[in-house]
Amino acid sequence: MSTKKIAFGTKPTHKPEPVPVDTWVESRAAGEAEAMKRLTIDIPESLHRTIKAQCAMRGTKIADEVRELLLKKYRNQ
Repeated sequence: MSTKKIAFGTKPTHKPEPVPVDTWVESRAAGEAEAMKRLTIDIPESLHRTIKAQCAMRGTKIADEVRELLLKKYRNQ
């Protein structure tokens, strides 16, 4: 059996401070014209699979597709 020794580098002494979550959220919304709100809905698995597959084929996101449908229905009300 070999007794090969492996040298490891020194342990880092200073870690950068993590960015607070609030700062990340605020900077993310800064580029948008209007503040966004989250909407959660329950749909059947089969419908979710269909939507997800169609979005994948088109290269779009489910959220963008749903947002577009909601805007078409409720934009001028």
